[in-house]
Amino acid sequence: MAMAFRLIILALVPLLATVLAAPSLPSSNDTDLDALLAFKGQLSDPLGVLRNSWTTNASFCRWVGVSCGRRQRHRVTALELPGVPLHGQLAPHLGNLSFLSVLNLTSSNLVGSIPADLGRLRRLRRLNLAHNSLSQSIPSTFGNLTGLQVLDVGGNMLSGQIPMEMQGLRNLAYIALHANYLSGPIPAHLFNNTPLLSYVSFGNNSLSGSIPDSVGSLPMLDFLGLQRNQLSGPVPSAIFNMSRLRMLYMASNNLTGPVPGSNGSLSLPMLQVISLSQNYFTGPIPSGLASCKNIRIISLSQNFFTGPVPAWLGELPFLTGLLAGGNELVGQIPRVLGNLTMLTRLDLSFCKLNGEIPIELSKLTQLNILELSSNGLTGSFPAFLGNLTSLTAIGLALNLLTGSVPATLGNMRSLQLLDLGSNRFQGELGFLDGLSNCRELRLINLQVNDFSGGLPDYTGNLSKKLVIFDATGNKLTGGIPSTISNLSGVSSLILMNNQLSQSIPESITTMENLERIDISGNSFVGPIPARIGMLKRLVQLFLYNNKFSGSIPDGLGNLTLLEYISLSYNNLSSHVPASLFLLNNLVELNLSHNSLTGALPFDLGHMKQINKVDLSNNNLVGSLPDSFGQLRMLTYLSLSHNSFQNSIPYSFRNLISLGTLDLSSNNFSGTIPKYLSNLTYLTSLNLSFNELQGSIPDEGVFRNITLQSLIGNFGLCGAPRLGFLPCLDTSHSDNNGHLLKILLPSFALTLAAIAICLYLLIRRNSLKQGEVTPAADGVDPISHRLVSYHEVARATENFNEDNLLGVGSFGKVFKGQLDDGLVVAIKVLNMQFEQAVRSFDAECQVLRMARHRNLIRILNTCSNLDFRALLLQYMPNGSLETHLHTENSEPLGFIKRLDIMLGVSEAMEYLHHHHCQVVLHRDLKPSNVLFDEDMTAHVADFGIAKLLGDDTSMVSASMAGTIGYMAPELAYMGKASRKSDVFSFGIMLLEVFTGKRPTNPMFLGESSLRQWVSRAFPARLVDVVDEKLLQGEEMNTTTSALASTACKGDFLVSTFELGLDCSADSNEQRPSMSDVVARLRNIKKDCSASVAAKKGSQQH
Repeated sequence: MAMAFRLIILALVPLLATVLAAPSLPSSNDTDLDALLAFKGQLSDPLGVLRNSWTTNASFCRWVGVSCGRRQRHRVTALELPGVPLHGQLAPHLGNLSFLSVLNLTSSNLVGSIPADLGRLRRLRRLNLAHNSLSQSIPSTFGNLTGLQVLDVGGNMLSGQIPMEMQGLRNLAYIALHANYLSGPIPAHLFNNTPLLSYVSFGNNSLSGSIPDSVGSLPMLDFLGLQRNQLSGPVPSAIFNMSRLRMLYMASNNLTGPVPGSNGSLSLPMLQVISLSQNYFTGPIPSGLASCKNIRIISLSQNFFTGPVPAWLGELPFLTGLLAGGNELVGQIPRVLGNLTMLTRLDLSFCKLNGEIPIELSKLTQLNILELSSNGLTGSFPAFLGNLTSLTAIGLALNLLTGSVPATLGNMRSLQLLDLGSNRFQGELGFLDGLSNCRELRLINLQVNDFSGGLPDYTGNLSKKLVIFDATGNKLTGGIPSTISNLSGVSSLILMNNQLSQSIPESITTMENLERIDISGNSFVGPIPARIGMLKRLVQLFLYNNKFSGSIPDGLGNLTLLEYISLSYNNLSSHVPASLFLLNNLVELNLSHNSLTGALPFDLGHMKQINKVDLSNNNLVGSLPDSFGQLRMLTYLSLSHNSFQNSIPYSFRNLISLGTLDLSSNNFSGTIPKYLSNLTYLTSLNLSFNELQGSIPDEGVFRNITLQSLIGNFGLCGAPRLGFLPCLDTSHSDNNGHLLKILLPSFALTLAAIAICLYLLIRRNSLKQGEVTPAADGVDPISHRLVSYHEVARATENFNEDNLLGVGSFGKVFKGQLDDGLVVAIKVLNMQFEQAVRSFDAECQVLRMARHRNLIRILNTCSNLDFRALLLQYMPNGSLETHLHTENSEPLGFIKRLDIMLGVSEAMEYLHHHHCQVVLHRDLKPSNVLFDEDMTAHVADFGIAKLLGDDTSMVSASMAGTIGYMAPELAYMGKASRKSDVFSFGIMLLEVFTGKRPTNPMFLGESSLRQWVSRAFPARLVDVVDEKLLQGEEMNTTTSALASTACKGDFLVSTFELGLDCSADSNEQRPSMSDVVARLRNIKKDCSASVAAKKGSQQH
């Protein structure tokens, strides 16, 4: 038997040798090896992690990051290299790893697209490619990964839509697509067959459309992140009834409607975080949240939630963050919020809260951030804040708080931000001494209060980390202490509009981090520090409206980052440093109203970014450099009231962005360059009082130019509409030409002598002979003829007080009858005020091109050196102010008041959105609304109007409007915009329907017209509505009586709601004037329909 076995073995040996010698067939482990090597080949592997480990000397199952299965020992089941900087693209060969269940390449510096071949990995359970730079779309083949449990591709650069094919991933428990560039809707059926899903993170993309209802059917959902997308519509109500949901993030979308569960039906027993901020949610804060006893953070900021701050919030024991700022919340801060002893963040800013800050908040000892800015809070500074030693940020700005600030603020050693701006705080700045203990302090805002006294020396003891110190608009006196230089970290030092004086300490030039200095609107004296050129980071330098003297330091030219320089309205003298014109980042340069001398440097071409140059009202001389033409970005150039001479440079033709050019009151000679007609954006041109001669062009800006812009140039001819003589025809025969050669010199001398005599005569008798600029209307007969000073005097019976219609800031308005019998209103400017001239120019500039039935029209102007008058439409029925507040005036009914305000809004909409330039009125009030013989409302008085020229959102306003009607940003910061006109309209709308002026003595305390109405809105409007309004309805016809009944209630609510919206403190929350018009038209339409229905029912 043994012998037979040996014989069999011996017989098989040759066969076995043959088999072993034969070439081997490809095996599955070779496929995995090839896939791994192809993967490696696509990567640069800068640290050599793969290069040193992935070698053929060892089995790939032992390579770094590679795992093989227990049953399939030579098959790759996991490839995990998180955090390894591989640098490169994913090889499609990875799709050949058919036993792969885990692929984790998080934070591996991968680029390029995700290979569609990964969709062949049917055994894949975990796919994590987060935090790379992968781009293009998510492969639709991912829908084949039916065993996938975790999918994380967040934090990449993926784009396109979420593939609809992914809706079949029935084993998915975790999906993260956040922080990419995905767009389009979330597929409606994406979650129809994913019962195990507990984590969904789609935030920080550009997804749009509605939230699928299927999200609310995920029974295991724990985390839902949809924040920072463009999702819209209401939130499916089922989402607010998910028993396992802990984290809900939907902030920064366009979601609307009331939050489901506002009636108490909300049921989220496990909820810890709800973030719905920056949407368009309405209604009250959902009361169902009262049952979420585990909740830690409630974030509802910047929506349209209404009603009071709920008292039940005080019963949420674990609450650490309550963020509800930027809503329409009203009433007082509930005292029970003091029970939230774990609270670290409380934000109720930009709401409509009133009353005092409750002392119960002193129990919030864990509080880090307290933000109550922009409400109507009253009372004194909450002294208990000094005991909340964990506070890092205090925001109390834009309230009505009073009293002094306690020194106990210094107990808050971690304080970083202190914002007390725009209140009524008073007293001296002694509390700054205590704040020197706050070594983390970065911002101090004390602007627009009533602080007095000086800046104490210990201001310099504040934190070296302080970045912004702003004490604008107080009553501070004295000087800037030299110790200010200790604040080496300060980048913005803002002390504008105080009563500070003395000279600037030289030590300020050692504050090397300064980027902005604004000490304008004070009485500083002495020279500008000579070493100011050491402030290498300075970007903005505002020293205007002071009493600085001496020369401009040469060192300013070393500040290469400077963008804004304003030194106007000082007593500076000497020459302008040439180095100033070498600053290539400069945007605005204003040196006007000083005593600067000398000529401008030859080379101005370095200022490539310059937008505005104002050198007016100085003593500058010489010719204008040709290099001006290199300033292609220049939109505003004023060189008026200097002694520049010679011709206007031909290079000005290159100033293609120029909108305003003022060369008046100089010694320019030669002809008016015709190329000025070709400057497309040039709308304001003043060449008056120079020595220009020749023909006046008639194209471009010259089509609408006025006499005021050309007067004082006795050699000009043409433009007969302005009263200039026609130009002589110079085409003659040879004989005539020979004769001219003999006669012309003597004729020229004679003409010059006559011109000089005429000029002196006009100067002496300017009040006796005025020339006129007709309005560019072309409709009114009066606009085609000249109206002299004598005719104006006759029309007003020598400015008899009996014809006086009113008195304003800049002059008087008379009723007058011209020689042709036309009755007009004549607005005579007081020429002693420089603002009167600007008022005249502003009103001409606005109304000359305005065409609207609700705007008053300029019929003509009368102007000479010492007299200016506007001839306006006469309004026989007085002003809205008179009709509202005069006892014997006929009461105006609801519909009439609505008509008036609709007319005003339509006029303002025209100026804001349909005029050739955006026009800001800036002084909208009832006395500036006048009525013609048909009681049609006309908006008038554009004396401080502002032209934006384009769609610029906000401009600085040197002349503010009227107290009570001014928007906060205009009153406190001098910033005017279309929304500041909307604010004035809103206050006027409230005044029209309450009959109360905003300056009524009842509002002199801590209340205001808006707050008074807001407290009554909507349930108690009968307490604030004007009694005359009701009388007006009763005294009219039956139809009006019907209107009285039909148009009260809901229509009053809608009207007052519009007034409150328009007069919101935040300009971003105010509607546009187009929205105002639309809402008023709807109110009128609905009211008229209601009246008709009521009348019809009574007739039957």
